[in-house]
Amino acid sequence: MTDEHYHFMQLALAEARAAADEDEVPVGAVIVHRQRGKIAAAHNRREQLHDPTAHAEMLAITQAAEALHSWRLDDCTLYVSLEPCPMCAGAILQARIPTVVYGAPDPKAGAVDSLFSMLNDSRLNHCCDVFSGILGGECGAVLTDFFRKQRAMRKK
Repeated sequence: MTDEHYHFMQLALAEARAAADEDEVPVGAVIVHRQRGKIAAAHNRREQLHDPTAHAEMLAITQAAEALHSWRLDDCTLYVSLEPCPMCAGAILQARIPTVVYGAPDPKAGAVDSLFSMLNDSRLNHCCDVFSGILGGECGAVLTDFFRKQRAMRKK
């Protein structure tokens, strides 16, 4: 894997940590355009916005589309700390993002490899190149630590 993938996954991981600091599920996303570099960065904000669609990927896709003045994100790569869910995978396909790089798998809601393979389903009109497990241990640890602290707070 390229150093570039690790660099941008570190930025997504920093977004995930920012989410944890805000008591949001720690998932972060960054979108990088081939010529323009990083054009979007976001983390989960469902609790803050009271919006079930405010996942890191969804917010980053909206930012990137605004930055490019286009819904087509053809020349972009999405970096996300957790395997996208079905909603986010659908948005990735609709935005025509060609490459997705994610850190930790999501055995309960993953729609890229774990439960579904939406980004590589030949029945759909778009497919993505997928690179998984980039900084997966670190990405998973942020989530594990967050939920451990949440359970400890509920016990008090």
